[in-house]
Amino acid sequence: MALPVGILTIIVLMVVPIPPAMLDLFFVLNIALSVAVLMAAMNAEKPLDFSSFPSVLLFATLLRLALNVASTRVVLMNGHEGEAAAGKVIEAFGAFLIGGSFAVGLFVFMILMIINLVVVTKGAGRVSEVSARFTLDALPGKQMAIDADLAAGLMTADEAKARRREIATEADFYGSMDGASKFVKGDAIAALLILFVNIVAGFVLGMATHGLSANEAGELYVTLAVGDALVASVPALLLSIAAAVIVTRVSDNRDLTGQIGGQLAEPGIWLPVGCILAAMGMIPAMPQSVFLPLAAGAFALWRTLKRRKAFVPVAEAEPAPDPTRIAIGDISEQALVTIELGFGLVHLADDRRGAPLVSRLTGLRRQLCQSFGFIVPQFRIKDSFDLAPDRYRVTLGGAPLGSGQLRPDRMLAIDTGEAGQLAQLPGEATRDPSFGCPAVWIDAATRDLAVAEGYLVVDPESVVATHVNQLLSARPQDLLGPDQVRELLDMVRERNAQMVETITPQPLSLAAVTRLLRALLADGISLAHPLPILGSLSQAAQQTTDHDRLVDMLRADLGPMLVGSLCAPDERLPVITLAAELEEMVVGGLQDPASGNVVIEPDLARSIGERIAAIVASRPAGAGKPALIVQPRARRPLAGLLRLRAPGCAVLSINELPVAQPIEVIGVVGGDEQAQAPQPAPDMDREPLAA
Repeated sequence: MALPVGILTIIVLMVVPIPPAMLDLFFVLNIALSVAVLMAAMNAEKPLDFSSFPSVLLFATLLRLALNVASTRVVLMNGHEGEAAAGKVIEAFGAFLIGGSFAVGLFVFMILMIINLVVVTKGAGRVSEVSARFTLDALPGKQMAIDADLAAGLMTADEAKARRREIATEADFYGSMDGASKFVKGDAIAALLILFVNIVAGFVLGMATHGLSANEAGELYVTLAVGDALVASVPALLLSIAAAVIVTRVSDNRDLTGQIGGQLAEPGIWLPVGCILAAMGMIPAMPQSVFLPLAAGAFALWRTLKRRKAFVPVAEAEPAPDPTRIAIGDISEQALVTIELGFGLVHLADDRRGAPLVSRLTGLRRQLCQSFGFIVPQFRIKDSFDLAPDRYRVTLGGAPLGSGQLRPDRMLAIDTGEAGQLAQLPGEATRDPSFGCPAVWIDAATRDLAVAEGYLVVDPESVVATHVNQLLSARPQDLLGPDQVRELLDMVRERNAQMVETITPQPLSLAAVTRLLRALLADGISLAHPLPILGSLSQAAQQTTDHDRLVDMLRADLGPMLVGSLCAPDERLPVITLAAELEEMVVGGLQDPASGNVVIEPDLARSIGERIAAIVASRPAGAGKPALIVQPRARRPLAGLLRLRAPGCAVLSINELPVAQPIEVIGVVGGDEQAQAPQPAPDMDREPLAA
């Protein structure tokens, strides 16, 4: 309520006559407010620490103008009674500060206005304009930098929100300061006009109304008018200085006194100052009693600062830790993804050598974030004495995920098999750790020859990055945790809060949503476009909260996303089907339709897995990922079976296949497996499922 009451008080000052004693109180409060604002501006470590300054400047200007109106009313109404009739403050400024001479006071006031209007206000206004323009021009770049840091995992979602709020506040602040500087300029001009009105009106009223002579009217009213103007000009000058201090500050995490003092406390500054002052003091007719003591003070300051800078405090020795005591801090938190290097490979992550492996893994992490649709946890690179010097190991959650061997001083030439039979290269034969392709470790001098022969040549850090990419791309669901899901939901909440509220915390908990999204990731559905995924989940969650049923309903809704990642370049989906008898056997083996448990003879399960794995292996590279199409009830158990025996094959139910999706049957398991079914039309009838 304080601010509305203050505004009403300002309005009352403008329209209602107030006694001189009350006017003195408001003049003193105005001076105190101006000093407080100046101190706040000087103690702020950065401009945004005083982000309310434009509003404070507006209210202070309104208060000062209201006091000008009130004091003008008192001077013109009661000025004929004597200098004390307008209040003690105006009388003191008119008598003590200007020596009782209105001419001196008039000139002092003019000088103050020139300093305020021409120097301080004009400079602060120009700085405000430039700062506002540059801040707005830099806004898109700052937003992009925040997005890049967020995608790279250099900051959390909460930190990114706080940083976005900060730069938005910064843009608003400098924009407001650009306009607020016009208040100060207008206030200085208004002070000149009010002084002119007071002098002219005082002459007229003094002689015409109160019967004073021209000399008496001039001495009385001009003295009061000048005193009134000086009372208002001092707070105005203080606020102008505060505005200039705010807009010219450079953030340094120190107040203005500490910033200036720290930058001037350099010994090299004061030695030339002392020499120049001493030289000027030697000039004849110069007041040596002034120059020489100041020169001596500059030399003393130089010597003191030089000694202080040379003094290096000795840090106290820390007590040796007790080797028998174990604290919780001794257990370091392990990163989710860790790349362990043998000591012969540590230089790949050495900052002094450019850390090529670090930059490659940073780029890979950014790529995975964009591919998976969530912030992948940061990778940790560490040395390991458990490994051979030339080996590396990738762990996920502390469990080994894959390993490989490098020749750090060589390059790996990989035979991808796309260029036919390649010539032999001199070097050490090996296999690519990512895909098992034949490869050769070659010297850098042989690189051009290998490229000309058709080999794919990569450096050691690219070998590691590609291997990590292959390992993590196969199990993105293991990288998703509640923190990433919370960030994803917060991002969607900014666009569609109502949809998120229909999902969590009711009817689904954060843990349940995390489990569902992990299941979708395991099925190859990226979270890069979360709106359709959460939209389907919002509708499905109103019908059931059972995890398996929700997964089936989501997969049916997201069929195009499932199929899109499997299709060949010609947009056809390579399809494998089960013979009718075999599929009926699988469906008939369902013990619990709700849980999807299946009883299949081990030899039959192995035969199905081997046959499908053989079909998948016979597919040329880049021809799309095959999908086994089955009845809805058989999808989940067969997906579990093939996840172990034929991981290169997806399993889709007939309900998940888009109606207009072109398909190509590449194999039938069961019955006459050698016969290849003809390529059906895009709108193939889906029942029965047999070939």
